[in-house]
Amino acid sequence: MGFPDRETVLRAFDADGFIVVPEVLEPAYVAQAKSELAVAIAKDAEWHGRKDYADYGMVFCCSIYGGAFLSLFDNRALMAPFEAVLNPTCVVYAYTSSSMPPNKTNYSRRIHRDCPRLIPGGYLSNVGATILLDDFTADNGATYYLPGSHKRATSDPGPSKEEFEQSAKRLIAPAGSVFFFDALLWHAGGENRTPNWRHALTINMCRGYMKQRMDIPRMMAGMDLSGVSETALQKLGFHAQVPASREEYYAPPDQRKYRQSNE
Repeated sequence: MGFPDRETVLRAFDADGFIVVPEVLEPAYVAQAKSELAVAIAKDAEWHGRKDYADYGMVFCCSIYGGAFLSLFDNRALMAPFEAVLNPTCVVYAYTSSSMPPNKTNYSRRIHRDCPRLIPGGYLSNVGATILLDDFTADNGATYYLPGSHKRATSDPGPSKEEFEQSAKRLIAPAGSVFFFDALLWHAGGENRTPNWRHALTINMCRGYMKQRMDIPRMMAGMDLSGVSETALQKLGFHAQVPASREEYYAPPDQRKYRQSNE
């Protein structure tokens, strides 16, 4: 299981705004993650008390369910492209599922970009990854994306429906593949016209000094993290927490809430 070198990733991001890497995940991991994701989707739906909400199938924070959702961060083939673009200190901005229910679509169907900020000079602040747990096909809602659209100004309202339908490509790829993309790339989910769920995970990473979309360490308070690697904890933001007291501020370096290195 290999992964592209840093220069290959950077060239692809600059030219097209994305790169598709096959065989990032082992089949055994895919099977485990799919099983645990089905449970997480059911628990999220239980919290909502219904299944007809707009983003049904999109677990709002996968890490709170532990298991395969945490061990994923020890996969170097997955982490390397993030770090190639953002620096090794990058942390999770958002961590959701991108599953599509049988014979339905969901909120991802809209044409959108994940980040509203275009920083001059090509400085990327957010990178996404759609992690395929099922084969993505034209029938089960494979993602549409518009190559090169990451270079549009943030004042640009985005592609019209007609332009998008004419020029967008489809993410047709086997399970275990990962679609890494500049969060400014315009994209949209498809429509699942099959009787089966189509499962995927999505991780967005940001620079280590930026705020996460949600306070993941606080959301995971009370969980047993004894078996979780330092790599996973760093990526989830546990090494980039703002001190909440003088005791935390003056703690020894290895015990501080914010102890990861600067870029």
